[in-house]
Amino acid sequence: MSELPGGTVTFVFTDIEGSTRLLQELGDEGYGRVSGDHRRIVRETFGAREGREIDTQGDAFFFSFPRARDAVAAAVDAQRALHEHEWPDGREVRVRMGLHTGEPHVGEEGYLGLDVVRAARISAAGHGGQILISETTRALLGNQLPDGVAVHDLGQQHLKDVQHEHIYELTIDGQAASARPLKTQTPKSRQEDMAAKFEDRISAYVDQQLEAAFAGKTAGEPPKVPTKLALGGVAIGLGSLLMIFVFLAAIVLLVKTVFF
Repeated sequence: MSELPGGTVTFVFTDIEGSTRLLQELGDEGYGRVSGDHRRIVRETFGAREGREIDTQGDAFFFSFPRARDAVAAAVDAQRALHEHEWPDGREVRVRMGLHTGEPHVGEEGYLGLDVVRAARISAAGHGGQILISETTRALLGNQLPDGVAVHDLGQQHLKDVQHEHIYELTIDGQAASARPLKTQTPKSRQEDMAAKFEDRISAYVDQQLEAAFAGKTAGEPPKVPTKLALGGVAIGLGSLLMIFVFLAAIVLLVKTVFF
């Protein structure tokens, strides 16, 4: 890969929403035309704003921009072009886009670091037609919005792997902000987290005891039972473990009943 710009860059991830459904409805040939038009539109609009194509997989793109404002302008241009394009059979092709600005590490294989992951997670949280940006990108954008663009504060969100992120949605030409909730993770309450950890400990304990029973011994101790009694001992051990498991499961149910 040729040398990538370092320092502060803005990442953009894009993806077609419902691509599998479109493929099933349009067939290989029809969807091939859709995919080709989509790729051409994204590459042309992003390239016109000095976007650098880093990777593409299936119907997803990964671009980088040296300036946050150019990245936002490119995303707006692309969404307008996608919306105005005449798709086969009157279909609507909706693309989600996520942007984040950071200072990633540049390695031999490309960009590395949490900033890349954060941009990808922001994109994955959106729905087709949406442009979502991180708080960092929003701050760099300031009041210099592209014509016809409005910013909507979606508040603090919980993204997979990166946890908290304040996310904003950009809407175009008077479009209302999406009423659909973002596809983010709901944080667990303290009680839910405690119950989950308790269940994990029970499962680990039962697994340990089962392994010991099948080995014909108690965990951490050498076998003391004669070979002829091994099968009987294992059966008794399994019966005891079943009783223990039922007892512990009852405790978990009680905990959930009390706290929830």
